[in-house]
Amino acid sequence: MTSTDVHKDVEDSGPSGYAAARLRLLQEGARSGPPRRSALSELTDDWLAGLFSAGSEQPRGVSLIAVGGYGRGELSPRSDLDLVLLHDGSDPTAVAALADRIWYPVWDLGLALDHSVRTPGEARKTAGEDLKVQLGLLDARHIAGDLGLTAGLRTAVLADWRNQAPKRLPELQELCAERAERQGELQYLLEPDLKEARGGLRDATALRAVAASWLADAPREGLDNARRRLLDVRDALHLTTGRATDRLALQEQDQVAAELGLLDADTLLRQVYEAARVISYASDVTWREVGRVLRSRSVRPRLRAMLGGGKPVPERSPLAEGVVEQDGEVVLARAARPDRDPVLPLRAAAAAAQAGLPLSLHAVRRMAAHARPLPTPWPAEAREQLVTLLGSGPSTVDVWEALEAEGLITQLLPDWERVRCRPQRNAVHIWTVDRHLIETAVRASEFTRRVHRPDLLLVAALLHDIGKGWPGDHSVAGEIIARDVAGRIGFDRDDVAVLAALVRHHLLLVDTATRRDLDDPATVRAVAEAVGSQGTLELLHALTEADALATGPAAWSSWRGSLVADLVKRVAAVLAGDAPEEPEAAAPTAEQERLAIEAVATGGPVLSLRAQTEPPVTAEDQPAGDPEPLGVELVIAVPDQPGVLPAVAGVLAVHRLTVRTAELRALDLPDGVEGSVLLLNWRVAAQYGSLPQAARLRADLVRALDGSLDIAGRLAERDAAYPRRRGVVAPPARVAVASAASRHATVIEVRAQDAPGLLFRIGQALEDAGVRMRSAHVSTLGANAVDAFYVTDAKGAPLASAEAASVARKLEETLRG
Repeated sequence: MTSTDVHKDVEDSGPSGYAAARLRLLQEGARSGPPRRSALSELTDDWLAGLFSAGSEQPRGVSLIAVGGYGRGELSPRSDLDLVLLHDGSDPTAVAALADRIWYPVWDLGLALDHSVRTPGEARKTAGEDLKVQLGLLDARHIAGDLGLTAGLRTAVLADWRNQAPKRLPELQELCAERAERQGELQYLLEPDLKEARGGLRDATALRAVAASWLADAPREGLDNARRRLLDVRDALHLTTGRATDRLALQEQDQVAAELGLLDADTLLRQVYEAARVISYASDVTWREVGRVLRSRSVRPRLRAMLGGGKPVPERSPLAEGVVEQDGEVVLARAARPDRDPVLPLRAAAAAAQAGLPLSLHAVRRMAAHARPLPTPWPAEAREQLVTLLGSGPSTVDVWEALEAEGLITQLLPDWERVRCRPQRNAVHIWTVDRHLIETAVRASEFTRRVHRPDLLLVAALLHDIGKGWPGDHSVAGEIIARDVAGRIGFDRDDVAVLAALVRHHLLLVDTATRRDLDDPATVRAVAEAVGSQGTLELLHALTEADALATGPAAWSSWRGSLVADLVKRVAAVLAGDAPEEPEAAAPTAEQERLAIEAVATGGPVLSLRAQTEPPVTAEDQPAGDPEPLGVELVIAVPDQPGVLPAVAGVLAVHRLTVRTAELRALDLPDGVEGSVLLLNWRVAAQYGSLPQAARLRADLVRALDGSLDIAGRLAERDAAYPRRRGVVAPPARVAVASAASRHATVIEVRAQDAPGLLFRIGQALEDAGVRMRSAHVSTLGANAVDAFYVTDAKGAPLASAEAASVARKLEETLRG
């Protein structure tokens, strides 16, 4: 159907014809993007113009105006119709009747309508009081009626905007900042709001308003394409969901990607992030320019009075060779020659980051256009300037983004392209891969006093996830890339080997500390063999903490920090030549012995709850502030009997307690005390609210052990009462046997979606398999549970290979069922 046919249907059939023509237009596969938005706007214009002139008498002194997105001719499939009925005030009764004639057919079709009826004076007054109204009127477009009335309002509104710009632009900037605080950064969110988040369509509209003020203008390169891309995604979102929504929810991303002809949801998110990054950077540059212009306007009259007229010469303060500060920005010196100085981009960036100042747009673009590529390997100065940039703390982020916006980062580090704007579909991560790498360097800059080679720490932080752009294990791929990059940067052979090892093993310490038995010599020896030296261990410890802190709040805690520090201490001893001792049955503490004797005497479980705290640790390893809770130590002594593990785990799940670590072992009783007692030493934390009383836990544990407490039923009832929201389907659980992880037990690893009662189900399945639990090491990262269980047969020996594989297979079937 052609555009002429569509408009003819509207003329022939009235409002019903508009609905049919609108539907046909939206179903046209050949027309999408700007052409479809424009055609939909024209179609709607014709329909509304027909409604405007449908009366027996043509109204005078009245016009119908489209504002906002409709005013720009950018109607998405489910966009609101933003309309103003403008009139000269001569016949209010006729205007009211005309409004009814237009608004009611729109409502009858179920279209969202944002409408107002005003005189030009009222419109200008409202715009002066409400910034959002004024922004909408800046895009006012005539649809029908008195063209002169519309033109007069447009001229007056633009003049008002330009006259009031020094007052209203700071107000607009504040609105943008408040919105960004509420909605977050579009370029990092897994479920972004395409309109409201920072770098979204609202910010693009704000940049148009700044340009209309004639006070400043945004860097336009790529801006129109970025805005068009976000509008295209919103169109596809409206079509696939059938709703007027701007939030790109996880469960809808595959459909939206297919509607746009993209490979998958990751490709979609990456394009959205790239568009948002362009708009965000343009916003940063624009608002900085607005601030500079407003400051110069306030200062210039005083300077002219003092100097007797004339234009003041801006001060230029040297920062580095070829780099100066001017008017709050870092610019190139007049004598700088990017075409003859390949180190200049890194030198300018390092100077800007060290000074905490932004790089000027002009300087970055000049360097991107004319800078010569660095030789391979890099000269020592280039490597030192990179390390200086990475070690500058939070100011590194803005400077790095300025370089990246103009392509300088990929010129320096071509491998960066694969991780740039790459999403991470893991609730633990709050950044894209590339931003996470920079955030890790920022965090690592706090630890440079803890290590002997801060340069290696900072470069390892930059490269540790560089393999995420490649298939397979990103640590393995990253090691190969890190060797190549480190060699090109100019590190010698030994330093290249250290950097490669840091990238390869950057998850080793935290994974081992939270999922392995640190009392098992095999665990400590394996880490020592992988690390190889005290210097690498020192660097790896700092990198581990920086990486976790840069990941997100769920990735690091004093509890994890204490486990990693304990592992590092043990590994350091091995590297110093002290062999780890074979584990022996630990002598019970006085409290544990008391609990055990009481359990034998009562014939039932006895328990105690005790808070565990540790002072926070600063970058200088000095305690600071109030103690941070590590959790609550739960010690249980219970006469040896089947089903202890699932019973305890189930009771804790019923009481909404999260298990952080778990250990279960048989306890040797004092001479003269008969019986066998199991001792459970667990660390737990309340999911929310306060901890239950020990007496209540004990009472429920007694019932769980004698079978009178239906744990599975209680958990099922709770799940039914609080159904989970619809979301992405979690990947299925995986269970594996970790070979050679211990000489004293079989280690079974479980990776699954965290859920209430998960540890209860695992414990019940292991109990049904007839194995004994030596210890458990549980770890929850966001929505993912990664647990390791040390199990033996009834005689306390590791399981045979076939039996271990069978147990793992049955456990996986249970968790997937």
